[in-house]
Amino acid sequence: MPDFLLLALVAGLGLALVAGPLGSFVVWRRMAYFGDTLSHSALLGIALGMLLDINLTVAVIAGCVLLAVLLVALQHKNWLASDTLLGILAHSTLSLGLVVLALTDNVRVDLMAYLFGDLLAITHSDLYWMLGGVLVVMLLMAWMWRSLLSITVHEELARVEGLPVTAIRLGLMLLIAIVIAVAMKIVGVLLITSLLIIPPAAAQRHARTPEQMALGASLLGCLAVVGGLSMSWYLDTPAGPSIVVCAAGIFMLAMAVPRRS
Repeated sequence: MPDFLLLALVAGLGLALVAGPLGSFVVWRRMAYFGDTLSHSALLGIALGMLLDINLTVAVIAGCVLLAVLLVALQHKNWLASDTLLGILAHSTLSLGLVVLALTDNVRVDLMAYLFGDLLAITHSDLYWMLGGVLVVMLLMAWMWRSLLSITVHEELARVEGLPVTAIRLGLMLLIAIVIAVAMKIVGVLLITSLLIIPPAAAQRHARTPEQMALGASLLGCLAVVGGLSMSWYLDTPAGPSIVVCAAGIFMLAMAVPRRS
């Protein structure tokens, strides 16, 4: 196996493993649009990183985390409905990022790579950043698992039981922000949330417990990565979109298979 393909496979599998359980909460809590907003804001992080000449992964993580905190703060103000607020921030941050890139002198940017991913061009440095972020998210999620389940099942009851609901909700948003930032190189800012949504949605149909759904989502995500990279290798298609297409195919197969009684 060529080195670049091995790097791509390791990176894709690492992302799929963490996207499964994290994406399960995205599906359960109906946060798909929130994920889209964060992924759009990643382009603004890229632009600011280039403007300030800092590591792009660090810039994207910082940008996504700041936007997640801003969203939580604005949602508490109740000035606008959540979906309206998310729509405003999603398109505003994406457009602002494009404007900043256009105004940045002497910088040439392959926007297609950032928008749709360039998994086969991943470097050892990119892989270390991604695996480090994945490891941190997996450890934090394991530590927060019961609390996250509690606020997902019944938020008011969790608050009565003394759980810091707002802090836990913010923690979940920050975990999503970190995964989106480290996944940017793999599937691009416009396709990241598909990996957070499609495998968990496919696994949900046949899972009996939250843990089964999380594990099934990770396995289906890994299968989509292997299938997408195989498609890209043999058919010369872009790797990121190929992974998403395979995930969509797996979802349709899962929907076609009858549920166990």
